[in-house]
Amino acid sequence: MSIFTPTNQIRLTNVAVVRMKRAGKRFEIACYKNKVVGWRSGVEKDLDEVLQTHSVFVNVSKGQVAKKEDLISAFGTDDQTEICKQILTKGEVQVSDKERHTQLEQMFRDIATIVADKCVNPETKRPYTVILIERAMKDIHYSVKPNKSTKQQALEVIKQLKEKMKIERAHMRLRFILPVNEGKKLKEKLKPLIKVIESEDYSQQLEMVCLIDPGCFREIDELIKKETKGKGSLEVLSLKDVEEGDEKFE
Repeated sequence: MSIFTPTNQIRLTNVAVVRMKRAGKRFEIACYKNKVVGWRSGVEKDLDEVLQTHSVFVNVSKGQVAKKEDLISAFGTDDQTEICKQILTKGEVQVSDKERHTQLEQMFRDIATIVADKCVNPETKRPYTVILIERAMKDIHYSVKPNKSTKQQALEVIKQLKEKMKIERAHMRLRFILPVNEGKKLKEKLKPLIKVIESEDYSQQLEMVCLIDPGCFREIDELIKKETKGKGSLEVLSLKDVEEGDEKFE
């Protein structure tokens, strides 16, 4: 006895579905799990590593392939690979409630890890543990945004936590070596971008060690290059000015 499988049906497993609605119809493609994000971020460039098949479906779970005339009507072409690329780039990834919950939990943890890595208690200069940052995020009822990067959200979290606890980004420690002539004038321009000047020495040139907010680094670097025409130098002595040991959070 033979089992008849309709020619317009394809069965797939371990699949991530990306869906797009166009011209009043639904179109879906079948991708490998965890590969869609890699494609969209530019990490994965091989389409065959992302797509399980270069077919366009109306329903992946039922294995129903889209009709040629519907593809032409909606996309202006029946080139399935090109249509797959469009859906892959602009479509909506379908995930189960369980998968979504797991993803959000992981993002929550990742955000807390970034915050803990970048921040300290400004009074003690000690870092907070990831667990304590997670607890603080729950206290302010922070809601993870799945379409925003964890780095962007970590910066948002830091702003919100500042209203509830003593926290700020750990300062970077830099050393400037500037020509004397430009040094004094440049120091005045740099002052608003510097948190603390730890030492300065005028001899053959101006040498200064200071602490800055990491967000000002690029501006300082560009200012020194421009004002000294490449004669000045900037050295990062430490990415984070912190004391040893974790901060206790009551």
